[in-house]
Amino acid sequence: MKKINIRAALGILLLVTFLSMPFIKPIQTYLAIPEHITVFNNDQETINLPEVKHATTAVAQSDRVIEAMDTSKFKTLDQGKSNIVYQVANIPVKKVNVDVLKDYKVIPGGQSVGVNLQTLGVLVVGHHLISTEEGEKSPGENADIQVGDIITKVNDKQIKNMEEITPLVNKAGESNKPLQFTIKRDEKTLEKELTPALDKDEDAYRIGLYIRDSAAGIGTMTFYDPKTKKYGALGHVISDMDTKKPIQINEGSIVKSSIKDIKKGNNGLPGEKQATFSADKEPLGTITKNTPFGVFGEINKKLQDSKWNKPMPIALSDQVELGKAQLLTVVEEEKVEAFDIEIVNSVVQKNPATKGMIIKVTDEELLEKTGGIVQGMSGSPIIQNGKLIGAVTHVFVNDPTSGYGVHIEWMLQESGIDIYDEQKQAS
Repeated sequence: MKKINIRAALGILLLVTFLSMPFIKPIQTYLAIPEHITVFNNDQETINLPEVKHATTAVAQSDRVIEAMDTSKFKTLDQGKSNIVYQVANIPVKKVNVDVLKDYKVIPGGQSVGVNLQTLGVLVVGHHLISTEEGEKSPGENADIQVGDIITKVNDKQIKNMEEITPLVNKAGESNKPLQFTIKRDEKTLEKELTPALDKDEDAYRIGLYIRDSAAGIGTMTFYDPKTKKYGALGHVISDMDTKKPIQINEGSIVKSSIKDIKKGNNGLPGEKQATFSADKEPLGTITKNTPFGVFGEINKKLQDSKWNKPMPIALSDQVELGKAQLLTVVEEEKVEAFDIEIVNSVVQKNPATKGMIIKVTDEELLEKTGGIVQGMSGSPIIQNGKLIGAVTHVFVNDPTSGYGVHIEWMLQESGIDIYDEQKQAS
């Protein structure tokens, strides 16, 4: 009986010890030591590690990638791979792998831009009934062409805009022959047969579909890379207002935009920037991608100057700190200004994800003018400690002072800029 009690007591003691280990400060410090760190090679960059009592740190004497400043702080010397080893009585107890990337800088944006998109094919945004001699009907709906489908071909003819469909419909209606529609539905390509119907009220042939071939709106420039001419803006995908699906683009452009008024946001009702721009203006650049991380392309005209119009280092997700930061945006005409915000939460992300940060507007001037984050502010670059860390993406509907941000690392990747490329080649 005594043996059983002793075993039970030992078991409980071991269990309590095991469960309490994470709360013991030296063990907490040890667990806080990362296994892997990625940094950029620039004068601003230092590697700060937790200090462990009775432990020392060491890097190889021949290492020209990093150098120890003291037992917990290191500076970068060159791009490459290295490691930092914690030792107790000259016995290695923990190794930290370090990747030092070549310094990469981009120019932060903040400018308001108009966005013009031409859809890939023609987008179906609704059905409508036609008054015929046989009653009301929608040939498009009867042919199982759905809202959100993209019409890419009619009778094997490539379709780029709505005007190209009308003569084909008239010809098929007059000859009483069906049209062969090629449509794209999500990732599938489907064939549908549709016979136009004669609208007795208008004496014209109709297909019973509402269609659209373009979209326009405003957003904010996030960054521009003067080396590659690539840019990123908006920080989120552009979706069709009727179908709520991402717009698949054939081509697009961005143009200068001027903010004329602000509709202030309130709880439950997001505000918006009210801007003017002309689709006929000479474009600033092209749009080649519309993704969950924003719109991307190349700039071929000079952007509006601002005091931040100089190359700035970028930060990875694990370098973002909670606390003070700034966003750059336009609230009047074309003037880019900096406003104070707070990083409330930031997720260290190893893979691309759109919601990497939660931010809160603290700037009294911006709160007075906009109520916080408003539509059209998406893409506004976020700056912290002299580095570009991300962009504003969405507002919280029930709290316009707060919203989400995306890490700049993923926007750069979507634009086609690979900040890791040279490091991969070197390794």
